[in-house]
Amino acid sequence: MYPEEDLGPAEERMTLFLIQYWGGPRGYSERRGHPRLRMRHAPFRVDRAAQGAWLRHMRAAVDTLHLRQDLEEQLWGYFVSAAAVMINTPEEPATPQDPRPPGRPKSASLALLRRKPL
Repeated sequence: MYPEEDLGPAEERMTLFLIQYWGGPRGYSERRGHPRLRMRHAPFRVDRAAQGAWLRHMRAAVDTLHLRQDLEEQLWGYFVSAAAVMINTPEEPATPQDPRPPGRPKSASLALLRRKPL
C-alpha cells in the first residue's frame, strides 16, 4: 500500500500508534491527531487480499517478538480484528449465469416478459 520510500515513516507511525493503543505515551495523537484508522485507510483499496497480506506481515513480525502466550494472543487478536474492520472494498459478487441461450439478444427476453398473458 505504501510506496517504498514511505516505508520508514509508515513504520514509525505504526509504532507510535501501537505504543499509544496499548497504553503508552500519546505520541501518535500529539503528532497526527486522532487515529481514525478507517478514514486514514480510505484512500487505499483494502480488500480481503490486502487484509491477508497485512496479516501475514504482522504474523511474521509478532513471531519475532517471542512474547508470552497470553500477550501474543492479545496482540494477534487485535491485529485480526483491526484488519477486518479496515476492509473497504467488498468482494465482487459472482456474476450469475445468463439463462438465455448463447446468441439470443436481451431484447428478445424482455419482449417475452412484456407479452400479455393468453
